[in-house]
Amino acid sequence: MGINRRSMLAALGAGTAAALTGCGSGNSDDGTAGGGPAQGEISLLTPIFEGSDGKKLLEQDILGAFREKHPDVTVKVDYTTYKQLNEKITTAIAGGLVPDVLMIGVGWVPPFAAKKVLAPLPESFATAHGYEERVLEPSRYDGKLYALPTVMATRLVAYRKDHFAAAGIKKPPANFAELRAMAKQLTKGDRMGIDPYSIDLRQCWETFLFAAGGSLFSADGRKVTFTDQRGVEALQFFKDVSADGSADYARKTEGDAGAPTNIQSGKASMMVTGSGLWKQLREQTPELIEKDLIGAFVLRGRRPAMLTGGTLVTQSARSRHPEAARALVQHLAAPDSILAAAEQRATVPGLRELRSSEYVKGNRLVDFSLQNLDSACAEGGTPAWMEIREKIKPTLEPAIVGGVSAADAIAELGALAESAIARL
Repeated sequence: MGINRRSMLAALGAGTAAALTGCGSGNSDDGTAGGGPAQGEISLLTPIFEGSDGKKLLEQDILGAFREKHPDVTVKVDYTTYKQLNEKITTAIAGGLVPDVLMIGVGWVPPFAAKKVLAPLPESFATAHGYEERVLEPSRYDGKLYALPTVMATRLVAYRKDHFAAAGIKKPPANFAELRAMAKQLTKGDRMGIDPYSIDLRQCWETFLFAAGGSLFSADGRKVTFTDQRGVEALQFFKDVSADGSADYARKTEGDAGAPTNIQSGKASMMVTGSGLWKQLREQTPELIEKDLIGAFVLRGRRPAMLTGGTLVTQSARSRHPEAARALVQHLAAPDSILAAAEQRATVPGLRELRSSEYVKGNRLVDFSLQNLDSACAEGGTPAWMEIREKIKPTLEPAIVGGVSAADAIAELGALAESAIARL
């Protein structure tokens, strides 16, 4: 018999503490471990280090260096994908067998820290290396540090410099009105002025929400704040550019399919995309790099906003070998490990000291992202996030492809979010 995901999440809210208290732990609420030597067999759950190259990098290089420092620790790796990660963790919680070290997404700390699944880390870890403060913010919950950043993925606007030059456009738009007008100006024949739809709709709307000056939740994560005019304004922009003929939801390219994006093929002049686009350019359309035809800018509304996601590393609150688990957390979030993972995935390292690395300087979108981290914004912010995040795309999509108004779609999403928070 299959497990109903909603039922599981509801059950976890009441039963997680009971499921976990049967396991021994050397962790305390202040982030200190038992103080003994790092030893024993521990498990690592990771959604990154994909494929044979990723596995080799992790097990031979990164964990090889870890074994040299900690010869008495054995690490058993469990590989998964981000699509399966939440279900895998919740199933592990229900069974009382949470991996010792978990690599999770941005926004995931509050839900799992609130359920006492994660162990707090010493605050000294936050200053051990040059972690960007904006990148550290999603690693905290209720005033405590629960995770460390490893690699990041940013959301920015890429554009075709040749299209801008032909249209006489000399600088990026300063607000949504200018962006809409520019998209209209650049639309020509089958070419869209802008493609905002070829990344996840949830992340795209969040980027526009933050740029509009809005937020998702209150500071304590207990109140929905995106139901104001700014949340509606962010969604309305998509309806407007679609009505103008400057964007077409049906012509979005699927990021996982591996096909060239609309900006690569010249089918769009601007595109909301991620820092990972540079790898795709290099592999599929290197002539666009050679001719310097791709530029980037941070989305601007009432403020600049660059949605910044990525992968955090954290420790189970009930590890039987907390010293070993904590040592692995530190190792995976150290400069050498972060740089290796960033290079393998073409992602953004969240350390100031890596800005001058050859990898960063050789990837213009990664370099651009690091230069603009003062505009970084993160999703999440409530213990109910794991349920709410799954509702965003299916609730907002009818406003773009159907006749639902932006105001009605946002109101519906707000009601769903408030209901999820009320069940905490």
